Amino acid sequence: MRGARRVDLRHPDVLGDLPDHDGLLSPEALDAAFAEDLRAAAERRGLRIAFAADTHLHADFLSGAVQLGHDTGATILASAAGRRAFDHQRLADGAEVDLGGLTLHALATPGHTDEHLSFLLLDGARELGVFTGGSLIVNSAARTDLLGTDRTEELARAQYRSLKRLTALPDATAVWPTHGAGSFCSAPPGTERTTTIGAQKQANPLLAAPDENAFVAQLTASLGTYPTYFGRLGEINRRGPAVLTAEPALPGLTVRQVRALMADGAYVVDVRPAADYATGHVPSSLSIPLRDQFATWLGWLLPHPPPLAFVAGEDQDLSEVAWQAHKIGYERLAGRLTGGMTAWLADGNAQATTAFLTAHRAVGRPYVDVRQEAEFTAGHVPGAVHIELGALTESAADAPTGPVVACGHGERAMTAASLLERAGHTDIAVLDGGPADYTAAHGQKLAQGTEDTRS
Repeated sequence: MRGARRVDLRHPDVLGDLPDHDGLLSPEALDAAFAEDLRAAAERRGLRIAFAADTHLHADFLSGAVQLGHDTGATILASAAGRRAFDHQRLADGAEVDLGGLTLHALATPGHTDEHLSFLLLDGARELGVFTGGSLIVNSAARTDLLGTDRTEELARAQYRSLKRLTALPDATAVWPTHGAGSFCSAPPGTERTTTIGAQKQANPLLAAPDENAFVAQLTASLGTYPTYFGRLGEINRRGPAVLTAEPALPGLTVRQVRALMADGAYVVDVRPAADYATGHVPSSLSIPLRDQFATWLGWLLPHPPPLAFVAGEDQDLSEVAWQAHKIGYERLAGRLTGGMTAWLADGNAQATTAFLTAHRAVGRPYVDVRQEAEFTAGHVPGAVHIELGALTESAADAPTGPVVACGHGERAMTAASLLERAGHTDIAVLDGGPADYTAAHGQKLAQGTEDTRS
Protein backbone atom coordinates (compact mmCIF):
# COMPACT_ATOMS: atom_id res chain seq x y z
CA MET A 1 0.00 0.00 0.00
CA ARG A 2 2.70 2.48 0.84
CA GLY A 3 6.40 3.20 0.60
CA ALA A 4 8.79 3.92 3.45
CA ARG A 5 7.62 6.46 6.04
CA ARG A 6 8.94 8.16 9.13
CA VAL A 7 8.02 6.35 12.33
CA ASP A 8 5.91 8.39 14.76
CA LEU A 9 8.01 8.78 17.93
CA ARG A 10 4.89 8.18 20.02
CA HIS A 11 4.97 4.54 18.95
CA PRO A 12 8.28 2.80 19.77
CA ASP A 13 9.63 0.34 17.25
CA VAL A 14 10.61 -2.50 19.57
CA LEU A 15 10.86 -5.17 16.93
CA GLY A 16 14.64 -5.13 17.03
CA ASP A 17 14.55 -6.02 20.73
CA LEU A 18 12.43 -9.12 20.25
CA PRO A 19 13.95 -12.51 19.49
CA ASP A 20 13.05 -14.23 16.24
CA HIS A 21 9.80 -16.12 16.85
CA ASP A 22 6.36 -16.26 15.29
CA GLY A 23 4.51 -14.33 18.03
CA LEU A 24 4.93 -10.58 17.69
CA LEU A 25 3.55 -7.79 19.85
CA SER A 26 2.80 -4.56 18.05
CA PRO A 27 3.14 -1.21 19.83
CA GLU A 28 -0.39 -0.28 20.86
CA ALA A 29 -2.77 2.10 19.21
CA LEU A 30 -1.02 2.46 15.88
CA ASP A 31 -3.04 4.30 13.27
CA ALA A 32 -3.56 2.66 9.90
CA ALA A 33 -0.53 4.36 8.38
CA PHE A 34 1.82 3.13 11.08
CA ALA A 35 0.30 -0.32 10.90
CA GLU A 36 1.93 -0.41 7.49
CA ASP A 37 5.22 0.76 9.02
CA LEU A 38 5.01 -2.12 11.47
CA ARG A 39 4.37 -4.61 8.70
CA ALA A 40 7.44 -3.36 6.84
CA ALA A 41 9.57 -3.53 10.00
CA ALA A 42 8.44 -7.10 10.63
CA GLU A 43 9.23 -8.13 7.06
CA ARG A 44 12.74 -6.71 7.33
CA ARG A 45 13.36 -8.90 10.35
CA GLY A 46 11.70 -12.00 8.94
CA LEU A 47 8.96 -11.91 11.57
CA ARG A 48 5.27 -12.72 11.38
CA ILE A 49 2.78 -10.40 13.06
CA ALA A 50 0.54 -12.61 15.16
CA PHE A 51 -0.91 -10.16 17.68
CA ALA A 52 -1.86 -6.48 17.83
CA ALA A 53 -2.16 -5.27 21.43
CA ASP A 54 -4.11 -2.14 22.38
CA THR A 55 -3.38 -0.79 25.84
CA HIS A 56 -6.32 1.63 25.94
CA LEU A 57 -9.04 3.42 24.03
CA HIS A 58 -6.85 6.35 23.15
CA ALA A 59 -8.03 9.56 21.57
CA ASP A 60 -5.03 11.07 19.79
CA PHE A 61 -5.24 8.97 16.60
CA LEU A 62 -7.42 6.29 15.10
CA SER A 63 -6.19 2.91 16.22
CA GLY A 64 -4.50 0.76 13.60
CA ALA A 65 -5.21 -2.51 15.41
CA VAL A 66 -8.26 -3.29 13.25
CA GLN A 67 -6.32 -2.45 10.09
CA LEU A 68 -3.42 -4.63 11.23
CA GLY A 69 -5.76 -7.50 11.99
CA HIS A 70 -7.37 -7.18 8.58
CA ASP A 71 -4.07 -6.99 6.71
CA THR A 72 -2.14 -9.71 8.54
CA GLY A 73 -4.70 -11.88 10.32
CA ALA A 74 -3.23 -10.81 13.66
CA THR A 75 -5.30 -11.39 16.79
CA ILE A 76 -6.21 -8.14 18.51
CA LEU A 77 -5.58 -8.14 22.26
CA ALA A 78 -7.44 -5.60 24.40
CA SER A 79 -9.10 -5.09 27.74
CA ALA A 80 -12.47 -6.79 28.18
CA ALA A 81 -13.60 -3.69 30.07
CA GLY A 82 -13.23 -1.58 26.92
CA ARG A 83 -16.38 -3.07 25.33
CA ARG A 84 -14.84 -2.85 21.87
CA ALA A 85 -17.34 -3.63 19.14
CA PHE A 86 -14.99 -5.58 16.86
CA ASP A 87 -13.46 -9.04 17.07
CA HIS A 88 -10.67 -9.22 19.62
CA GLN A 89 -9.34 -11.40 22.43
CA ARG A 90 -10.74 -9.93 25.64
CA LEU A 91 -8.21 -9.77 28.44
CA ALA A 92 -8.69 -9.19 32.15
CA ASP A 93 -6.06 -8.40 34.77
CA GLY A 94 -3.60 -11.27 35.02
CA ALA A 95 -4.48 -12.84 31.67
CA GLU A 96 -1.55 -14.30 29.75
CA VAL A 97 -0.96 -14.83 26.05
CA ASP A 98 1.66 -17.20 24.63
CA LEU A 99 3.67 -15.37 21.97
CA GLY A 100 5.53 -18.45 20.87
CA GLY A 101 8.45 -18.48 23.29
CA LEU A 102 7.61 -15.35 25.24
CA THR A 103 4.58 -14.56 27.37
CA LEU A 104 2.48 -11.41 27.48
CA HIS A 105 0.99 -10.74 30.92
CA ALA A 106 -1.86 -8.20 31.22
CA LEU A 107 -1.74 -5.71 34.10
CA ALA A 108 -4.77 -3.55 34.85
CA THR A 109 -3.44 0.01 35.12
CA PRO A 110 -6.41 2.41 35.04
CA GLY A 111 -5.89 6.15 35.22
CA HIS A 112 -5.41 7.53 31.73
CA THR A 113 -8.59 5.62 30.88
CA ASP A 114 -10.78 3.26 32.91
CA GLU A 115 -9.98 0.09 30.98
CA HIS A 116 -6.25 0.69 30.55
CA LEU A 117 -3.97 -2.36 30.42
CA SER A 118 -0.19 -2.51 30.51
CA PHE A 119 1.50 -5.54 28.97
CA LEU A 120 4.42 -7.19 30.74
CA LEU A 121 6.69 -9.17 28.42
CA LEU A 122 8.09 -12.28 30.12
CA ASP A 123 10.78 -14.77 29.14
CA GLY A 124 9.80 -17.54 31.49
CA ALA A 125 9.74 -15.83 34.88
CA ARG A 126 12.09 -13.02 33.83
CA GLU A 127 10.60 -9.58 33.15
CA LEU A 128 12.02 -8.27 29.86
CA GLY A 129 9.98 -5.10 29.67
CA VAL A 130 6.57 -3.58 30.06
CA PHE A 131 4.46 -1.77 27.49
CA THR A 132 3.01 0.95 29.70
CA GLY A 133 0.82 2.62 27.08
CA GLY A 134 -0.76 5.74 28.55
CA SER A 135 0.28 5.05 32.13
CA LEU A 136 3.95 5.41 33.10
CA ILE A 137 5.77 7.73 30.70
CA VAL A 138 9.42 8.71 30.80
CA ASN A 139 9.71 11.19 33.68
CA SER A 140 5.97 11.73 33.53
CA ALA A 141 2.58 10.03 33.42
CA ALA A 142 -0.41 10.22 31.13
CA ARG A 143 -3.07 12.81 31.79
CA THR A 144 -6.31 11.87 33.55
CA ASP A 145 -8.76 14.49 32.29
CA LEU A 146 -9.68 13.11 28.87
CA LEU A 147 -12.87 11.47 30.15
CA GLY A 148 -14.14 14.75 31.57
CA THR A 149 -13.03 17.24 34.18
CA ASP A 150 -15.49 15.75 36.67
CA ARG A 151 -13.43 12.54 36.69
CA THR A 152 -9.93 14.02 36.62
CA GLU A 153 -9.17 13.57 40.31
CA GLU A 154 -10.74 10.11 40.52
CA LEU A 155 -8.63 8.90 37.60
CA ALA A 156 -5.54 10.63 38.96
CA ARG A 157 -5.91 8.55 42.13
CA ALA A 158 -6.26 5.43 39.99
CA GLN A 159 -3.14 6.50 38.09
CA TYR A 160 -1.24 6.80 41.36
CA ARG A 161 -2.10 3.21 42.27
CA SER A 162 -1.25 2.00 38.76
CA LEU A 163 2.18 3.61 38.85
CA LYS A 164 2.80 2.03 42.25
CA ARG A 165 1.99 -1.33 40.71
CA LEU A 166 4.30 -0.77 37.77
CA THR A 167 7.21 0.45 39.89
CA ALA A 168 7.00 -2.74 41.95
CA LEU A 169 8.54 -4.51 38.95
CA PRO A 170 12.31 -5.15 39.05
CA ASP A 171 14.45 -2.08 38.45
CA ALA A 172 16.02 -3.56 35.31
CA THR A 173 12.63 -3.95 33.58
CA ALA A 174 12.54 -1.94 30.36
CA VAL A 175 9.68 0.55 30.00
CA TRP A 176 8.15 1.06 26.56
CA PRO A 177 5.48 3.77 26.71
CA THR A 178 3.06 4.58 23.92
CA HIS A 179 3.15 8.33 24.41
CA GLY A 180 6.35 10.30 24.26
CA ALA A 181 7.83 13.54 23.06
CA GLY A 182 5.22 16.05 21.95
CA SER A 183 2.19 14.02 22.98
CA PHE A 184 -0.72 15.97 24.40
CA CYS A 185 -1.59 12.83 26.40
CA SER A 186 1.45 13.27 28.60
CA ALA A 187 1.18 15.35 31.76
CA PRO A 188 3.55 17.13 31.66
CA PRO A 189 4.86 16.44 28.13
CA GLY A 190 7.52 13.72 28.04
CA THR A 191 10.81 14.04 26.19
CA GLU A 192 12.53 10.64 26.08
CA ARG A 193 11.27 7.48 24.39
CA THR A 194 12.20 4.54 26.61
CA THR A 195 13.51 3.98 30.10
CA THR A 196 13.63 1.40 32.91
CA ILE A 197 11.69 1.01 36.12
CA GLY A 198 14.80 1.78 38.16
CA ALA A 199 15.57 4.93 36.19
CA GLN A 200 12.03 6.18 36.72
CA LYS A 201 12.25 5.63 40.46
CA GLN A 202 15.23 7.96 40.45
CA ALA A 203 14.14 10.58 37.90
CA ASN A 204 10.35 10.75 37.58
CA PRO A 205 9.15 13.74 39.65
CA LEU A 206 5.65 12.30 39.97
CA LEU A 207 7.04 9.18 41.62
CA ALA A 208 8.78 11.39 44.15
CA ALA A 209 5.44 12.64 45.51
CA PRO A 210 5.31 11.73 49.22
CA ASP A 211 1.74 10.45 49.13
CA GLU A 212 -1.35 10.04 46.98
CA ASN A 213 -2.75 13.51 47.66
CA ALA A 214 0.54 15.16 46.71
CA PHE A 215 0.72 13.06 43.54
CA VAL A 216 -2.81 14.05 42.52
CA ALA A 217 -2.11 17.72 43.15
CA GLN A 218 1.13 17.60 41.18
CA LEU A 219 -0.30 15.71 38.22
CA THR A 220 -3.50 17.73 37.87
CA ALA A 221 -1.60 21.01 38.16
CA SER A 222 0.44 20.05 35.08
CA LEU A 223 -2.54 19.45 32.80
CA GLY A 224 -2.57 21.80 29.84
CA THR A 225 -4.98 22.08 26.95
CA TYR A 226 -5.39 19.33 24.38
CA PRO A 227 -6.85 19.07 20.86
CA THR A 228 -10.63 19.27 20.64
CA TYR A 229 -10.88 16.25 18.35
CA PHE A 230 -9.76 14.02 21.25
CA GLY A 231 -13.39 14.14 22.35
CA ARG A 232 -14.62 11.96 19.50
CA LEU A 233 -11.84 9.52 18.57
CA GLY A 234 -12.12 7.34 21.67
CA GLU A 235 -15.62 6.21 20.70
CA ILE A 236 -14.58 5.66 17.09
CA ASN A 237 -11.74 3.45 18.34
CA ARG A 238 -14.18 1.54 20.55
CA ARG A 239 -16.45 0.85 17.57
CA GLY A 240 -13.48 0.10 15.32
CA PRO A 241 -12.19 2.44 12.60
CA ALA A 242 -13.03 1.65 9.01
CA VAL A 243 -10.53 -0.57 7.23
CA LEU A 244 -8.65 1.10 4.39
CA THR A 245 -8.43 -0.97 1.23
CA ALA A 246 -6.38 1.54 -0.75
CA GLU A 247 -3.91 4.30 0.00
CA PRO A 248 -5.60 7.67 0.63
CA ALA A 249 -5.01 10.03 -2.25
CA LEU A 250 -5.27 13.71 -3.11
CA PRO A 251 -6.58 14.05 -6.67
CA GLY A 252 -5.63 17.11 -8.66
CA LEU A 253 -8.00 20.09 -8.64
CA THR A 254 -8.21 22.91 -11.14
CA VAL A 255 -8.27 26.51 -9.96
CA ARG A 256 -11.94 26.67 -10.92
CA GLN A 257 -12.71 23.62 -8.80
CA VAL A 258 -10.88 25.08 -5.81
CA ARG A 259 -12.78 28.34 -6.12
CA ALA A 260 -16.07 26.44 -6.34
CA LEU A 261 -15.20 24.43 -3.23
CA MET A 262 -14.37 27.61 -1.33
CA ALA A 263 -17.69 29.12 -2.38
CA ASP A 264 -19.44 26.06 -0.92
CA GLY A 265 -17.66 26.43 2.43
CA ALA A 266 -14.63 24.18 1.97
CA TYR A 267 -11.35 25.04 3.69
CA VAL A 268 -8.14 25.51 1.77
CA VAL A 269 -5.19 24.25 3.82
CA ASP A 270 -1.72 25.33 2.74
CA VAL A 271 0.86 22.74 3.82
CA ARG A 272 3.93 24.52 2.47
CA PRO A 273 6.69 25.80 4.78
CA ALA A 274 5.87 29.00 6.64
CA ALA A 275 8.24 31.10 4.52
CA ASP A 276 6.56 29.96 1.29
CA TYR A 277 3.10 30.74 2.66
CA ALA A 278 4.29 34.20 3.71
CA THR A 279 5.50 34.99 0.18
CA GLY A 280 2.06 34.39 -1.32
CA HIS A 281 -1.03 32.30 -0.55
CA VAL A 282 -4.67 31.83 -1.43
CA PRO A 283 -6.62 34.46 0.53
CA SER A 284 -8.39 32.99 3.61
CA SER A 285 -6.41 29.76 3.37
CA LEU A 286 -5.16 28.18 6.58
CA SER A 287 -1.42 27.64 6.97
CA ILE A 288 -0.50 24.30 8.58
CA PRO A 289 3.03 23.37 7.45
CA LEU A 290 3.45 19.65 6.79
CA ARG A 291 5.45 18.10 9.64
CA ASP A 292 4.96 15.50 12.36
CA GLN A 293 2.38 17.70 14.15
CA PHE A 294 0.32 18.38 11.03
CA ALA A 295 -2.58 16.07 11.95
CA THR A 296 -2.78 17.44 15.49
CA TRP A 297 -3.25 21.04 14.36
CA LEU A 298 -5.54 20.08 11.50
CA GLY A 299 -7.85 18.28 13.90
CA TRP A 300 -7.63 20.96 16.58
CA LEU A 301 -8.32 23.96 14.37
CA LEU A 302 -10.80 22.45 11.90
CA PRO A 303 -13.21 20.35 13.97
CA HIS A 304 -14.64 17.70 11.63
CA PRO A 305 -14.63 20.09 8.72
CA PRO A 306 -16.33 20.39 5.36
CA PRO A 307 -14.26 19.16 2.40
CA LEU A 308 -10.59 20.10 2.45
CA ALA A 309 -8.55 21.32 -0.51
CA PHE A 310 -4.78 21.57 -0.15
CA VAL A 311 -2.03 23.74 -1.55
CA ALA A 312 1.38 22.01 -1.50
CA GLY A 313 4.89 22.55 -2.79
CA GLU A 314 6.20 20.59 -5.73
CA ASP A 315 8.53 18.48 -3.59
CA GLN A 316 6.10 17.72 -0.75
CA ASP A 317 4.77 14.21 -0.06
CA LEU A 318 1.06 14.36 -0.85
CA SER A 319 0.53 10.84 0.51
CA GLU A 320 1.82 12.09 3.87
CA VAL A 321 -0.83 14.83 3.86
CA ALA A 322 -3.56 12.29 3.13
CA TRP A 323 -2.35 9.78 5.71
CA GLN A 324 -2.09 12.34 8.47
CA ALA A 325 -5.61 13.59 7.74
CA HIS A 326 -7.01 10.07 7.73
CA LYS A 327 -5.41 9.07 11.02
CA ILE A 328 -7.61 11.61 12.83
CA GLY A 329 -10.70 10.59 10.87
CA TYR A 330 -10.66 13.39 8.28
CA GLU A 331 -11.65 11.64 5.07
CA ARG A 332 -13.39 14.39 3.09
CA LEU A 333 -10.28 15.31 1.14
CA ALA A 334 -11.29 17.03 -2.09
CA GLY A 335 -7.74 17.10 -3.43
CA ARG A 336 -4.85 19.47 -4.03
CA LEU A 337 -4.50 22.48 -6.30
CA THR A 338 -2.72 21.28 -9.42
CA GLY A 339 0.18 23.60 -10.15
CA GLY A 340 -0.05 25.24 -6.71
CA MET A 341 0.24 29.00 -6.41
CA THR A 342 1.71 29.29 -9.91
CA ALA A 343 -1.56 28.02 -11.35
CA TRP A 344 -3.60 30.20 -9.00
CA LEU A 345 -1.82 33.36 -10.14
CA ALA A 346 -1.79 32.36 -13.80
CA ASP A 347 -5.58 32.20 -13.66
CA GLY A 348 -5.66 35.86 -12.68
CA ASN A 349 -6.44 35.42 -8.99
CA ALA A 350 -5.11 37.65 -6.25
CA GLN A 351 -2.80 36.32 -3.54
CA ALA A 352 -2.30 37.45 0.05
CA THR A 353 1.08 37.85 1.73
CA THR A 354 2.23 37.86 5.35
CA ALA A 355 5.30 39.63 6.68
CA PHE A 356 7.82 37.05 7.98
CA LEU A 357 10.32 39.05 10.02
CA THR A 358 13.61 38.30 11.71
CA ALA A 359 13.88 39.36 15.35
CA HIS A 360 15.83 42.54 14.50
CA ARG A 361 13.11 43.69 12.08
CA ALA A 362 10.20 42.88 14.39
CA VAL A 363 10.03 46.26 16.12
CA GLY A 364 7.23 48.53 17.23
CA ARG A 365 4.59 45.80 17.26
CA PRO A 366 2.68 44.12 20.10
CA TYR A 367 4.10 40.63 20.67
CA VAL A 368 1.56 37.77 20.60
CA ASP A 369 2.83 34.39 21.85
CA VAL A 370 0.73 31.40 20.70
CA ARG A 371 2.67 28.60 22.39
CA GLN A 372 1.25 26.25 25.04
CA GLU A 373 0.99 27.60 28.58
CA ALA A 374 3.85 25.46 29.87
CA GLU A 375 6.13 26.84 27.16
CA PHE A 376 5.06 30.40 27.86
CA THR A 377 5.58 30.03 31.60
CA ALA A 378 9.07 28.61 31.10
CA GLY A 379 10.23 31.74 29.27
CA HIS A 380 8.58 34.52 27.25
CA VAL A 381 9.08 38.04 25.97
CA PRO A 382 8.24 40.56 28.71
CA GLY A 383 4.81 42.07 28.14
CA ALA A 384 3.80 39.46 25.56
CA VAL A 385 0.11 38.79 24.97
CA HIS A 386 -0.41 35.06 25.41
CA ILE A 387 -3.14 33.32 23.41
CA GLU A 388 -2.66 29.60 22.77
CA LEU A 389 -2.98 28.63 19.12
CA GLY A 390 -5.72 26.12 19.93
CA ALA A 391 -7.84 28.90 21.47
CA LEU A 392 -7.17 31.55 18.86
CA THR A 393 -10.28 30.99 16.75
CA GLU A 394 -12.48 31.86 19.73
CA SER A 395 -10.08 34.51 21.07
CA ALA A 396 -9.16 36.36 17.88
CA ALA A 397 -10.78 39.52 19.25
CA ASP A 398 -8.24 39.51 22.10
CA ALA A 399 -5.33 39.93 19.70
CA PRO A 400 -3.97 43.50 19.50
CA THR A 401 -3.85 45.47 16.27
CA GLY A 402 -0.82 45.03 14.03
CA PRO A 403 0.92 42.32 16.07
CA VAL A 404 4.02 40.24 15.51
CA VAL A 405 2.87 36.68 16.16
CA ALA A 406 5.41 34.21 17.51
CA CYS A 407 5.85 30.64 18.73
CA GLY A 408 9.07 28.65 19.10
CA HIS A 409 10.24 28.74 15.48
CA GLY A 410 7.54 30.19 13.25
CA GLU A 411 5.31 27.33 12.08
CA ARG A 412 2.55 27.69 14.68
CA ALA A 413 2.82 31.46 14.46
CA MET A 414 2.14 31.37 10.72
CA THR A 415 -0.89 29.17 11.40
CA ALA A 416 -2.04 31.74 13.96
CA ALA A 417 -1.54 34.58 11.49
CA SER A 418 -3.67 32.78 8.91
CA LEU A 419 -6.45 32.37 11.51
CA LEU A 420 -6.27 36.05 12.41
CA GLU A 421 -6.41 37.01 8.75
CA ARG A 422 -9.52 34.85 8.31
CA ALA A 423 -11.03 36.68 11.30
CA GLY A 424 -10.47 40.05 9.63
CA HIS A 425 -7.20 41.18 11.19
CA THR A 426 -4.77 43.07 8.97
CA ASP A 427 -1.13 44.19 9.16
CA ILE A 428 0.01 40.94 10.80
CA ALA A 429 3.64 39.91 10.96
CA VAL A 430 5.14 36.58 11.99
CA LEU A 431 8.42 36.19 13.84
CA ASP A 432 10.94 33.99 12.07
CA GLY A 433 12.29 32.52 15.30
CA GLY A 434 11.29 32.38 18.94
CA PRO A 435 11.29 34.39 22.15
CA ALA A 436 14.99 33.86 22.82
CA ASP A 437 15.82 35.30 19.39
CA TYR A 438 13.60 38.30 20.05
CA THR A 439 14.92 39.13 23.50
CA ALA A 440 18.53 38.73 22.34
CA ALA A 441 17.94 41.10 19.45
CA HIS A 442 16.27 43.73 21.64
CA GLY A 443 18.47 43.59 24.71
CA GLN A 444 15.88 41.94 26.92
CA LYS A 445 15.78 38.92 29.18
CA LEU A 446 13.13 36.23 29.10
CA ALA A 447 10.42 36.54 31.75
CA GLN A 448 9.11 33.46 33.54
CA GLY A 449 5.79 32.58 35.13
CA THR A 450 2.41 33.91 34.05
CA GLU A 451 1.14 37.41 33.67
CA ASP A 452 -2.19 38.84 32.52
CA THR A 453 -1.18 40.72 29.39
CA ARG A 454 -4.30 40.59 27.27
CA SER A 455 -5.67 43.94 26.20
